[in-house]
Amino acid sequence: MARTRGRDSLGPAKKGGRRRRVVHVFTEGRVTEPDYISIVRDRAGVAGVEVRIANSSAPGSQRKPIKLVEAAVRLMREETREAKRSGLEKKYWPTVWCMFDRDEHESIDAALKQAREGDVRVAFSHPCFEVWRLLHHKPVTGTFGGVCGQASARLPFAKDAANIKIVLPEQIPAGSYAEARKRAVRMNSVHGDHVPLSLRDPYTNVFDFIEDGMGITSY
Repeated sequence: MARTRGRDSLGPAKKGGRRRRVVHVFTEGRVTEPDYISIVRDRAGVAGVEVRIANSSAPGSQRKPIKLVEAAVRLMREETREAKRSGLEKKYWPTVWCMFDRDEHESIDAALKQAREGDVRVAFSHPCFEVWRLLHHKPVTGTFGGVCGQASARLPFAKDAANIKIVLPEQIPAGSYAEARKRAVRMNSVHGDHVPLSLRDPYTNVFDFIEDGMGITSY
């Protein structure tokens, strides 16, 4: 998948062409999440949705959750304003997502609140994205104590991977999405609704981005 940088005009679709819904996603990771998105997109072969990594060239200082959300909210305002100005059908309006982890970040609750208020969707993992990767291989029980390294260590390929942050196609078994989603829902259900997302360990809703954002239901 080509990683589109910048923003294109929301003008009319090309003659004889079909308009694609644009999904912008700000990722905390510079490598892991974009790699995963690319693999899933290529494997699923979905048409009608264009996924753009909105912060592909952003430095590390701009990849903290609160910074991601601030940038995402600004982009959401701009995209909504442009969509209205262009008379775009609402079903084609661009959407904006953020994908970030709990890790040891400060201001997580503030970032989640700001995203809700700014109409930005969030794919959140606690302690980190590796929980979602792990669910493609086996159920997750217990807690990681907020330590991402504990989640990474459970990945079946952890000892052989040159760089655990790089996602390879063979690390995501074909046909594994449905089971990973089912395991995630079961894992998440252990936490009561009264527990803030920032305290739910382990937790992930990356599947919401896959389905609601990318429009993919299997891979």
